[in-house]
Amino acid sequence: MSGSVDARLATLGLIIPTPTAPAANYVPSVQSGNLLFISGQISIADGTLLTGKLGADVDLEAGRAAARQCGINLIAQIKAAIGDLDRVKRVVKLVAFVNSTPDFTDQPKVVNGCSDLFVEVFGDAGRHARSAVGVAALPFNVSVEIEAIVEIA
Repeated sequence: MSGSVDARLATLGLIIPTPTAPAANYVPSVQSGNLLFISGQISIADGTLLTGKLGADVDLEAGRAAARQCGINLIAQIKAAIGDLDRVKRVVKLVAFVNSTPDFTDQPKVVNGCSDLFVEVFGDAGRHARSAVGVAALPFNVSVEIEAIVEIA
């Protein structure tokens, strides 16, 4: 039976994919008490890497789309870890890394792609603390990688 979060996903036309397996020696998530720590999710959609550097070969809107895809991938990992997305009490924090040139300073605008998605999907429980950091490179040359801490019931 679908919950309210699943209903919101359907209304938004979002299909949550099967989560990707870790690319190295780590686990996708760890639960400690009522907190779920989700490993960094890269900008990958339907097996296609969303690559490139903001401020060089990727524009702001493509960066926002890459961050939104990271958010979808985070939701997939959350669902895999806890089953029912209605168990999400609060998205506590996002830490986001944006593959960008030294002079690119719109990392927060890029990461809004994920932040806005979490508010659309989880409502007020999706509002979170956040860091948006520019980095010189990311694995597989992806544009964005985001990790999350989520409080669960």
